[in-house]
Amino acid sequence: MLAHSVTTTTPAVRMLRGVWSRLAMAVFVVVAVVVSMAVAPTSAPARAQTSGTIHGFADTHTHLGASQAFGGALRCGEPFAPGGLAEAMADCNTHSGAGHFALLESILGGTDLPGGTQGFPTFVDWPSHDSQLHEQAYYTGIERAWQSGLRVLNNYLVGNRVLCETLAGIGVPPRYSCNEMDQLRRQVDHLNRMEAHIDAEHGGPGQGWFRIARSPQEVREIAAQGKLAVTLGVETSEPFDCRQINDVPQCSREDIDRGLEEFASWGVSTVFPVHKFDNALGGARMDEELAGLAVNVGNKLGTQRFWETEPCEGAASDHAQPIASTPVADGLAAATSGAPDGAALPIYPGEPICNVRGLTELGEYAVNGMMDRGMLINIDHMSVNTAGRVLDIATERGYPGSWWTTRGRTRACCGGCTSWAGSWARSPTRPTRPRTSTRVSSTSGVRTPRPSVGRSVVTASAPTSTGWRRWPNRDPPRPPTRWSTRSLPPVVR
Repeated sequence: MLAHSVTTTTPAVRMLRGVWSRLAMAVFVVVAVVVSMAVAPTSAPARAQTSGTIHGFADTHTHLGASQAFGGALRCGEPFAPGGLAEAMADCNTHSGAGHFALLESILGGTDLPGGTQGFPTFVDWPSHDSQLHEQAYYTGIERAWQSGLRVLNNYLVGNRVLCETLAGIGVPPRYSCNEMDQLRRQVDHLNRMEAHIDAEHGGPGQGWFRIARSPQEVREIAAQGKLAVTLGVETSEPFDCRQINDVPQCSREDIDRGLEEFASWGVSTVFPVHKFDNALGGARMDEELAGLAVNVGNKLGTQRFWETEPCEGAASDHAQPIASTPVADGLAAATSGAPDGAALPIYPGEPICNVRGLTELGEYAVNGMMDRGMLINIDHMSVNTAGRVLDIATERGYPGSWWTTRGRTRACCGGCTSWAGSWARSPTRPTRPRTSTRVSSTSGVRTPRPSVGRSVVTASAPTSTGWRRWPNRDPPRPPTRWSTRSLPPVVR
């Protein structure tokens, strides 16, 4: 029904004012971003490998540089420090007792209040498996994993300007710049210094087991030496400073070119063009449940707009929102229809909904630039409309790159994929069709037709001895995974 496709509003947000409003908003945004961005032996080094096959296991999604992101105040602890363990794993006042982040830790992981103070030297309270805001990846723990068979570690550089500025608004001043490109640069520098630190412990430059790989060939060479190949990806909300304000892009093609060249100089292999919030490149896949409400507030802070939605065509959809259309909500919306734009939280239809925003012209330029440089494009946080167009471009170009997903997201969007890695192509059984969709204004409710791209339906592939084997639209067999939830104290070094 038409009424179910129009985003309406309630005056619920009017009470979010003053200090408590900023605190509540910060809690929302922090919880959403942090949740979604969810004694080493001294024996002989791991066995070197001489064949083209890498034997061991890979950790495909880590954030070793997160302590340098978000202004540097969100996370307590670092994966290494020049002063050793006592400096890297020292307690932070803001994360213990009744500090800002001790409260958040309790919300995120169910930890006790007041927050414990013991990292180094007893490790009674952290690192811990249920801690989201304390460092858990001290480098000697990674060394233990390497000696147990870890051969490839994919590290995502992260950033979020809105989160950084929101923390500053509630009295947690950033130690570093909130600009997202600056946040990425700090993390690259931190990882380079971490590599040099480990080298110094093992005899000098190039001698350590932790090696940053800047090409597929380097990954093979490092693994052949029995060392750990660390690859880099980018997972940030405003890559290339491509923020948008009221649908006006804040970046240019020249900014994208400079940013891609900088990424290439770092050795970046994987990029999230869109993450959490709509940006000048495309629309985001909306988070669900309470996280959806929180991230939507962040989207409003960053872009001056809440998410706008439309009915979906077909089975593909973005996440439903917690404030959905009901008789009560619709009645409140009708009673408050004269509220100023942006003064109330939006109500969304209960039916399957899609973010109206797809891949923009700047987004197409960026995606083509990534393909020109051989980068993997992660579509995990893209809206259905954005991801569909990205896959169309890949098909049109015959781009052979792998497409990653970590949350089963592309099964809903594209018809089937692996949950680890795959090669994307059109399915011969589901043709792409052009369509016209309707965009609904959150202010006037006027429905105007707009052109939309066709849908790409993909299947998953996996390497075999004779080439690539293709599965139908379902997950392929997956190797068993063993995890330990036991926390072990890192080696004092």
